[in-house]
Order: sequence, then structure tokens, then C-alpha cells
Amino acid sequence: MPTVTIKDPEVNLELAKELGLLEEEYKRILDILGRIPTYSELGIFSVMWSEHCSYKNSISQIKTLPRSGGKLLVSAGEENAGLVDIGDGMAVAFKIESHNHPSAVEPYQGAATGVGGILRDIFTMGARPIASLNSLRFGIIENSTEQQIERTKYLFKNVVKGIGDYGNCFGVPTISGEVYFDECYQDNPLVNAMAVGIVKHGNVASATAKGVGNPVFIVGSSTGKDGIHGATFASEEISEKSESKRPSVQVGDPFTEKLLLEATLEAIRSGVVVGIQDMGAAGITCSTCEMSAKGECGMEINLDLVPLRDENMSAYEIMLSESQERMLVVVEKGKEKQAEEIFHKWDLNCIEVGKVIEEKNIKVHYRGKLEADVPAFELVLGGGAPVYKRETKLPDYFNYTKNFDSSKIKEPKNYNDILLNLLSSPNITNKKWVYEQYDTQVRTNTILMPGGDASVVRIKGTKKGLSLKTDCNGRYVYLDPYKGGVIAVCESARNVVCTGATPLAITNCLNFGNPYNPEVYYQFSEAIRGIGDACRKLNTPVTGGNVSFYNQSQEYAVFPTPVIGMLGLIEDVDNLMTSNFKSEGDVIFVLGQNKGEVGGSEYLKLMHNLIKGNAPDIIIDEEINLQKSVLELIDRGFIKSAHDISEGGIAVAIAECCIIGRNNSIGCEISYDYEFRQDIDLFSETQSRIIVSASAENSDKISEICKLHNVPFKKIGVTGGTNIKINKEICVALDSAAEAYYKKLDKIMTAK
Repeated sequence: MPTVTIKDPEVNLELAKELGLLEEEYKRILDILGRIPTYSELGIFSVMWSEHCSYKNSISQIKTLPRSGGKLLVSAGEENAGLVDIGDGMAVAFKIESHNHPSAVEPYQGAATGVGGILRDIFTMGARPIASLNSLRFGIIENSTEQQIERTKYLFKNVVKGIGDYGNCFGVPTISGEVYFDECYQDNPLVNAMAVGIVKHGNVASATAKGVGNPVFIVGSSTGKDGIHGATFASEEISEKSESKRPSVQVGDPFTEKLLLEATLEAIRSGVVVGIQDMGAAGITCSTCEMSAKGECGMEINLDLVPLRDENMSAYEIMLSESQERMLVVVEKGKEKQAEEIFHKWDLNCIEVGKVIEEKNIKVHYRGKLEADVPAFELVLGGGAPVYKRETKLPDYFNYTKNFDSSKIKEPKNYNDILLNLLSSPNITNKKWVYEQYDTQVRTNTILMPGGDASVVRIKGTKKGLSLKTDCNGRYVYLDPYKGGVIAVCESARNVVCTGATPLAITNCLNFGNPYNPEVYYQFSEAIRGIGDACRKLNTPVTGGNVSFYNQSQEYAVFPTPVIGMLGLIEDVDNLMTSNFKSEGDVIFVLGQNKGEVGGSEYLKLMHNLIKGNAPDIIIDEEINLQKSVLELIDRGFIKSAHDISEGGIAVAIAECCIIGRNNSIGCEISYDYEFRQDIDLFSETQSRIIVSASAENSDKISEICKLHNVPFKKIGVTGGTNIKINKEICVALDSAAEAYYKKLDKIMTAK
């Protein structure tokens, strides 16, 4: 095929605006360069100064988070992923990122490439991935128009299939996640992917270019036109304005990714690698600029040497392509042949395309022409990239949501029906339809499967285990962004504590609407403040993460949804705790104080179609005391189960304790002293509460430990029988509860 000469468009302010740059940013580029940029240079600035790469509208807030301390080995943002010390010379690399906009365009590949990208962030650190998680949000899936339901089912089905196919083929277990449905996500599904890996301290690799004269290699797949403009247009406000600028679809290949994993880890262990970075957002552009800026050097790159899938590509297209399964590697000079042998053994490209230079510029040559000559430091986050703090304003919708009196809602007549309806609510019902499509046990490390408070993987060769969870209730953040942010952190910590793990650190994925909207920026800044306050108190620093803005359409703006990925450590997996009741005749306690809060609850939405009131109160010191009590109870062997009270309140939590152990369901009889109206007591989502069960002889020990930590507690019942009985209001057969809880999603997804 003959080479086609592609003429670049004229560079001017109008073109800069089309590429997502502001007028002030274009003028700044002219000042930096002292001339009009080439088309390729303008493209480089546009993607590097996009929100996706520069965090220009969010970094001022993100920097207020606790990004060091605890057991962190590197501060947030220093490397491709966070790194947490777990003792014995080992560390955990983990991170969460969004692939929301690509998944809205093409859900299967959008989700699949999201998984692939986050896995590469882990193994470029030198860590072998051992677990994958996700957090998903979709629109209405029942009780709506046929068009809305069909769109939701289409997105849901293909996102789940994309996640499952990529993870299953790559060979990493997908062990945990969460799925919520709400009308606000109708046009903008949220697809957040998290990955976790293990690395020995001495094998950690850095995303840094250094050593003048060291060769620069592209390894992995060839470069095509897929994903061009993705970093800018898929994440910026321009995607709302121009359908013609929607990103081309990225296509993932998990089998190539598996080869790239093994080759990358071998190359890092061999000592040939000076620095390495995944080519994610903005492709070659981002990796060359960020690695150079971090190493205070530059790179000279010849695009004629880049392996291409389409020969008729411009320099602009090659630099901005987001083709998957590629890395940029700086190799120690003199070890080029060794590097090539490693990657060729795994049947992968390993092409020398440039070198590290002393001048701190990125110089890009193509077809005999210098296409770009730009200063690396001026392009990157923490360097010369613009930083903005946007206007904030109290949301007008507060006038509606805060005008709420729970005493005015109608009391239900049939509490059995309410409990069964809640158990079958798409937001509460068991998500086995999802996780049964995932290989949850590949590599044989998973010891606590999906479906409980959190999932646990063992670290082979040790007694240690990692407890992992993603968590966020977007309704709470919508109603009170600060409290919602605090709750997201505290609940994810509470979840891993219920497995016997000590919370160590978090990663976050901050999903919001348009930051130029003052109400959205208020939500964002307040949620960040809440996350920061909770993390400082819990000593769970933020290792890094991702910001996804512009999750809105003309019809809907998503709930502010700052998803928390929590990492907890179990020193001895023999002390692992699960959620389900274990044997008949055990006593049941509730730890924590009910405050009778139904604002933002699933009960209020499902039964009264209201999202009103305030988010539940959360007092971080009380949460800490609760978590300390439960960890001590688990460590000393005084309890048999522990389960967090969350969506649906205490009634749903008790029912889950009865039926989560599907092969050993056990009923209960509860005598609960009402403090408020019956429905509010039963379905309140008051925070900092956990249901535990224990042998009767340990009742006094539970009391002693709770008193020691100043935690309110009540003995509320005993296990046994074939029904879930709560006072006189509820008596539901275990079979009926299990039918509602385990089969609803299957019925929805198979209905014609």
C-alpha cells in the first residue's frame, strides 16, 4: 500500500479550542514555545493539559488528601500505582481507574480495556497482579420505559462480559465489586476497575527516564488509530458538544497482555530496565513526557521506527494513539540485545525508537521532519500544566432534598413484603449473575469469594491475606457531599474489618459531573474534604487513583460518586471472619447505636420513590472504636460472624447473615427494642453498626470488649430455625428470602 501524505490543518486559536484547550491555555503555549506550535505539538499540549492527564481542575483539591505516611512506600502520584509495605520484604501495588466514557460508547471494549490498563499499571511496578475488582453504576433496570431498561441491560451485560473476558483470559481472579442502578447513570454508566499485585521490595520498577544516551524502546503491540483523541475528547467537556469528536474505540487483547506481563516482569528482574511506563491515556505522548519530566531529562524519538498497524498515520495520530498492550521502556545502554531477547521470546515487539537526551525536551521526528520539540516539564502534572480551583456553590437541590420529615411518610402494613422487596432490590440483591461470569479462583489464592462484606486473597508462602473492597453510596454524597465522602471511607474500612483485616490504605476513583458547574465543584471539594478527614483519622493514606469529570448529559448528571478501593491486611488467614451465621443456638449482638436515619436509604427510594433527607451521621471516632472492638473480638476468637449494616438497614443485614451461607442457611429469632417508628428502626441505614454472632458462653466477653472501647451494644436474639423472625413484624421463610436475594438479577437479565 503506498504511503499517503497527510496534510496537517492550520494551527490557530479555533483549532486549539476544537482540541479542548482554553484561549488562555493556547496563549500560554505560544509563550512557552515562543512560536506557533505545529499540529502535533498542539495535539501533545491538548492531551497533556486535559483533565485526564493533568488533573488541572482537581489537583488543587487532591493535594489536600493524606498522600503519604502509614505503610506507604511511595507517595501518591509518584509511580504508576500505590505501593504499601506489608512486611517480610513484600509490598502491595494497587490502584483504581475509570473507563466511563469509553464504556458508554462501546461497553464491551470500554470495560475490557479499562481492566487491561489498570493491570498494566500494576505490573509496570514490577508487581504480579493477584486480584481484580470493579465498581459499576448503570441506569434504571426495571420499572421504567422499555427503551431505558433495554439500554441499561445492554450496557450492563456487555460491561460485565468485557470485564470477565479480559480478566479470565489474562488469568487474574476478579474477586469483588459493587453494582448500583439509578436513573442518574442512564446516559453515563460508571465503570471503575481496580487491580492489586504483589512485589518484593527489591524488584520495584520506576516510571522514570534517566541516563543520557540510554535507549528508549516501545514493547508490546503495534500502534493503530484506535483511541485517538480519547484522552481529550472522552474526558473533556468537548465530548458533550460534538458527536463527531467521540473517541475511536480501543480494542484490547488479553492474551497479548499476558505475554507482556511475563516479559515485563522478566525484564525488570533481569536488571535491563532503567524505567518503564504503560502507554495508557495519550499513548506515546504521555509516557515520553511524564518519564522525562520525572527524570529531569528529555527524549529524542523517531516515529518512523514505531511498529504500526496502519502505515498511513500522521505524527499526530501516532503520538496520540491509545492502542492497548504497549509500554515505553528505557533500557540500560549496552543491554539492548538482552532486552530484545526477552521480549522476542514472548513474541512481542521490542523496537528501539529513541534515546534519553540531556536537553529537557521531547523531540519527535517523522519522515525526515521534526514534528515536535516541546519541554517535558511544562506539559505534566506537577510541572507547567495549568492548575485551576473552580467556583463552588451550594446546590439548589438542597432546598428540595433537605425539606424532609420522616414522620410524614406512610407506614407500611406488611413488613414481610417490605423485607422481600428490599432483598430483591437491584441495589441490594446478590450479584451472582455478575460474579459467576468471572473466574474468581484462578491462581488458587482466593479464600473469601464475592458476595460478603469484602473478599480475601492469600499471599502464597505466608500466613498473610489481603482483604479488598470497593465502596461508595452515591446517594449519600448527593445529599451531603462531606458526610458521603467520610462514609465511603469508613464503610469500606468497616467491610474489611468484618473479615478480620486491619485497614492500611485506599485508592480512589472520583466520578463527578462538569467541574465548571459550581454546584458540581462544591460536591467534589466537599467529598474530597470528607475523604481526607476520614483517611487521616483511620490512618489509611491515599495511594493514588483517578478523577473522571463530565459524567453527565443534557438529561442527567450522575450522583457524585467517589469510589473507595480499600486494602486491609490479615496477618494470619486462620483468623479469617465471614458474614453468615454458623450454628444454631448462637447469640446475636448488634454493635453500634441506631439513630433512626432513613435519608438517602434504599427503603425510602424503593418504597416511597424519594431521594431526600440527609445522609446518615458519621462520627469517625465512634467508627474507629467499633472497628477496634470487632478486630479484637475476631483476634481473640470470641465471635463466629461479623456483618456490616448498610443498605436496607438492620432487617436486611440480619436476613443476609441468615442466607449468605447458602449451603448452611440458618434462621433467627430477634427481639429488638424499637427506639423510633418500626419501619425507621428496621430499615434505617445508620452508620457504624455491625451484626456479630457468638457462642452463648462468649456473651460476657463481647460485653467486656465493647465496654472497653466505649461501643454501644445490644444482645438482640439467637440463631436457629427455618425462618427470619424479627419481633412480631417479620416472619419470612429462609427459602423465600433466598429466592428474593439470589434470583432477582437472573430474572431481570433473562426476561424478554
